[in-house]
This record gives sequence, C-alpha cells and structure tokens, in this order.
Amino acid sequence: MKFKNLTMNAKLLEHLTDLGFNELTLIQEKCIPPIYKGKDVVGQAETGSGKTLAFSLPLLDKIVTGKGIQALVLTPTRELCMQVTDVFQTFGKPLYIKTTSIYGGVDIKPQIKSIHTSDIIVGTPGRILDHLNRKTINFTHARFLVLDETDRMLDMGFIKDVEDIIRHVPKNRQTLMFSATIDDTLHRTLKKHLNHPIILKTQKHVDKTKLKQIYYDIYERKHKFSLLVHLLRNNTPGLAIVFCATRKESDILTKNLKHQRINASAIHGGMSQRERQKSLYALKNSQTNVLVATDVAARGLDIKNVTHIYNYDVPKTPKEYIHRIGRTARAGESGEAVTLLTARDHDNFRRVQSDDHLEINRADIPNFNQVPFIRIFQKKNRVLKNRNYRSFAYQ
Repeated sequence: MKFKNLTMNAKLLEHLTDLGFNELTLIQEKCIPPIYKGKDVVGQAETGSGKTLAFSLPLLDKIVTGKGIQALVLTPTRELCMQVTDVFQTFGKPLYIKTTSIYGGVDIKPQIKSIHTSDIIVGTPGRILDHLNRKTINFTHARFLVLDETDRMLDMGFIKDVEDIIRHVPKNRQTLMFSATIDDTLHRTLKKHLNHPIILKTQKHVDKTKLKQIYYDIYERKHKFSLLVHLLRNNTPGLAIVFCATRKESDILTKNLKHQRINASAIHGGMSQRERQKSLYALKNSQTNVLVATDVAARGLDIKNVTHIYNYDVPKTPKEYIHRIGRTARAGESGEAVTLLTARDHDNFRRVQSDDHLEINRADIPNFNQVPFIRIFQKKNRVLKNRNYRSFAYQ
C-alpha cells in the first residue's frame, strides 16, 4: 500500500514524498487506518518495523496547533524518547506542530519553558512524573496517549509510574500501545486502560531465512575475548553490536577493543546523556563500527545496517535474546547473531534454547591468536595488570 492512497493532510503527504517515503510497512498498513478512525490500537511488531510512523502520522494529522498539549507519548529510555521526538519534529515541520522531549539527566528548566508552547510531549516516565509533581505540565487537553515499547517499560519496573501518569490524562482519549511482545502483565494493562482495543500483529518470531544464529562453546573463559577480536576483524564486514551483562564489563571490553585497534564505543545506563549521544553519533556516522552495549541498546534505538550481533555475555531469557538479535536482519536484509559460551554461561543458554522457535547452531571454533585482556587501565591507558601477550592458535 502506498502513502498516497491514504486520506491524509496534503502538506503531510507531500512532505512524506519529499523525504522518499512511498510504501507503507506492514505494521503501518495495519495500524494507520484504525488509528485514523479513532480506535484504540495495540500494535505488536518486531524492532525496525516502522511502528513510530504508524502512530506519529495519524496523530500529526489530528493535532490542532496552539490548543495546548494534545498528545503524550511515553517511552522507556532517553534514546528512544529523542528518536521518537525526532520523527514527530521531522514530519510535523510543514504543519508547524511543536514536539518537546522530556527526559531525565538534563537541566529541567529548558523543558519547563518548552512545555508551555508544545502540542506533543514525548517523555520518559520518571521525568514526566517529576513535572507533574512540580505542576509544570498539564495534560487536561490531551486527546491522545501512546505507550511505546510498553513491554520494555514494564520490564524496567515503570508500571506504577505509568499508572500514575495515566491518571493525569483525560479518560476520554484515544490510547495506542506498541510492543514487541504481549504477555499476561501487558494484557492486564491494556484491558485496564484501553477501550475495546484492536490488537494488530506482524511477525512475532525470528525470521530464520534472514538471520543466521550460531554459538561457539569456548573451553576457557580467558579465550573469549581473543575469539571476539578475531571475529570482529575477520568475519564482520559491517556494523556490530556486542552485548555485555553489566555497565562495568561493557566499559572494560570497549577499552580492550580499542587497545586492539578496533573502533569501538560503549553505551549503557551509567553514562551521561552526552556520552551516550556521542557513542550513537559515532556509530551512525561511521566513526566507529562496533557498539558495546548493555541491554539498554537492545530495544528502541534506531541503528541501521547492523550486520552482526555478538552476545559476549549470554542473556538470561529467550525474550532478552530475541530483543538483542532483533537489531540485525532488518528490512529484508540478512544478519548474523553470534553467542560466545564458556562454562558459566551454559545455564543461561539452556534457558534461551528452551524457545522452540529459535534455531541456534553450534559452530566450529576457528584458529585465532590470543590477545591480552586487561582488567585495569590507568587514565592514559597504560596497563596496570593482566599483561599476557603470548600468541597461539586455538584448536
């Protein structure tokens, strides 16, 4: 289906054409018509499906500028908040609709100033609640509520915050919910807050024809980093995301990759917003080709052309695994998901493999040279300990 076939504001349609948008994605084709009709909609779609446009375009077409805040979009993370805001600002430009981002970790005063002239607010639960408590934001005239990446918000423990925020939005509204998965908790949430919702789904499971999934069972943990370096140098032609379990591990791994002259940058919740934006900018502008991340990057981030996902630390559940590998094999492109196992990872990996829809095959370990993994760095990147520069072929 083509955008030109939609009954849409002429300026908005012309802007879409100018930006090169012609064909609707599947989730857009399913969701946009009922949203235009004023229905409450639940959209379940995989990462990279185009769901942000699925809800932003109809809302932009329904907003009347200068009437106060008419739409609230809740997102689980700052990165997703900024990305969704960017979509609203980009496509709302010809309609003179003002969208403001509301998230923590930055000065609240500029946000307070922008709120007064905003038509749409995109925010994270914590900072939205902060504004509500300060009485610096008011949703009395809001006609639309969007819960984006709802399952992620619930996973992150935002359910009470979301409930508190919803109480400040008029009951006579249109509510839209988008999520990668729909479990019992989310079902209870949608039944409580949506009015006879239409539930629309696209692909739920991993496309095995596009995504190759393999694992390496490594005998000694000290060899894991050396194998990762070998794979990044020899088997990764495009962008890669390497997932770690903790913030500390991602920082240490990034420093070690840089020590091996691999252009890597980190992103995790312990970094400042400026640092996180810098890492994303470097990846999107080809200044780096490896992003080392905790699960904050598994959902919502708009990172295109990722060819490889590396699970340096194995996720604990099939759901987490699917969220991670959903960053590649997008928009019809192929990709590869690689999991690196040592003895302590086997319990987590057995839980991941319990999902019958996943097909993760064991791969033969290639010959690779051992490189040092340094646990402690001085500020000027001089090694304090764990020097080991022996080289050998792993058989």
